[in-house]
Amino acid sequence: MRFDDFSGVVLVSRGDETLLAHASGYAHIAYGVENTIDTRFAIASGTKGFTALVVIGLIAEGRLELSTRARDVLGDDLPLIDERVTVEHLLTHTSGIGDYCDEEADPPPPPTPLLATSADYLAALDGYPQVSPPGTEFRYNNGAFAVLGLIAERIAGIPFADLVWTRVTEPAGMTDTAFLRSDALPAGTATGYLEDGRTNVFSLPVVGHGDGGIYSTASDFRKFWPALFDGRIVPRKWVDRLQRAEGYGLGFWLPRPGVVHLNGGDHGVTFWSTHQPSSGLTATLISNDHRGGGPLLRRLDEFFTEA
Repeated sequence: MRFDDFSGVVLVSRGDETLLAHASGYAHIAYGVENTIDTRFAIASGTKGFTALVVIGLIAEGRLELSTRARDVLGDDLPLIDERVTVEHLLTHTSGIGDYCDEEADPPPPPTPLLATSADYLAALDGYPQVSPPGTEFRYNNGAFAVLGLIAERIAGIPFADLVWTRVTEPAGMTDTAFLRSDALPAGTATGYLEDGRTNVFSLPVVGHGDGGIYSTASDFRKFWPALFDGRIVPRKWVDRLQRAEGYGLGFWLPRPGVVHLNGGDHGVTFWSTHQPSSGLTATLISNDHRGGGPLLRRLDEFFTEA
């Protein structure tokens, strides 16, 4: 497997056995700080899986239902969201709501505003009309998961970052996973780089929310997948439920039978993590430059076709 020009970490394991562990490139180019296996990276939309698990946990406790209407929690906020949109629609990208960060928009959305608080996200999400009737089509939607984050906060009465910590990362033992300020990254965290060599600090939210922006490590995802399938994050019946779909199920991609996947991509961010519960096989790639994984992603996917 060639790692030419790759900046990031690749980690492949089967249970307790490490099959491949590689780090290359720089966490910070100007200071010559090299990436290591334990470097933290932004994972962009990989965060959506955590958001889904927070919401599913609230459902398992009877505090929400898949059929709960977003309007019943949002009240007068975000009035352009259709009255019929439910939590399940938001989780499965079938809500049809207008997306404040539409990756397929032409022209593309304006530069990311300064997003650091729930109030910032609420303001950014407002003003986008419904695109299609709820439940009629799959349309990948970043805004839907930001809305889910706001709903979870209101139901639990706890800031979203704290919900992710107490309900997902702490039970999984993911000690290096957290929402960090993109303009004040601590030591041991990779800065993302754009194609022209600039950092991505002006291209990302200041602090992430339900649709993306948490920072993590490949090693923490080695812990995450077993914790999920052992029922340590949400009850096993809900783990089974999130896999009962074709292609996408309640916050997780389902690329083929028996395999679950999270991924994310943003300016200077590439994240890809796949798990096969039957074999315990996990492969994670995290990168901090514009080139992402390229051929490496195809080679990692072959681990699962050969398993």
